[in-house]
Amino acid sequence: MTERAPRKRYWNEPRMGLRERIYIIEVLRGLRITGSVFFRNMWKWMTFRKGALTTYYPEEQRSDYSPNNRGRHVLTLRANGEVQCVSCHLCATACPAYCIEILSRANFDDPGHPKAPERFEIDYSRCIFCGFCVEACPEDAIRMVKDVPDLPGFDRTAMWGKMDLLTQWHPIMNPRKPYPPPPPPPPPRTEAQ
Repeated sequence: MTERAPRKRYWNEPRMGLRERIYIIEVLRGLRITGSVFFRNMWKWMTFRKGALTTYYPEEQRSDYSPNNRGRHVLTLRANGEVQCVSCHLCATACPAYCIEILSRANFDDPGHPKAPERFEIDYSRCIFCGFCVEACPEDAIRMVKDVPDLPGFDRTAMWGKMDLLTQWHPIMNPRKPYPPPPPPPPPRTEAQ
């Protein structure tokens, strides 16, 4: 009895020809493509033309970064040196990676900002640098600057951007939503009044 060819699962199912079934030909074809790119870039490099570029980061910075590049997060500061954030948690809510953690505290000294962050942390091991936190912030308290975060290698616990790093690394003192200074405290009352 003669053996039949396997039946097609659908009408235009591709079949491998003899050339594809002899695997070594496809491997040699891939090596030819890879080798041609390698030797083309090597020839450009040897003749001092622009070939493959290697940037030795952090000593060198790439010059082709977009001016709109979203890099490291920065918390803006008010004129008195406090963080502009009012702990509304909109940035943490808008974050698709859930990498922002904010712990709020009451700040009754400033009636314009009754809440302030006690702890503001970004987990850079989960952050996807989408910029949604910047867009969601109503107070312009968080921004993203062009520079790339300098993160350690494989220690996930050290990849947290804590509040001191976010404020002191690249201090920005010009929030786009300035507030008037708080009013002076009322004079103390005397017993005669």
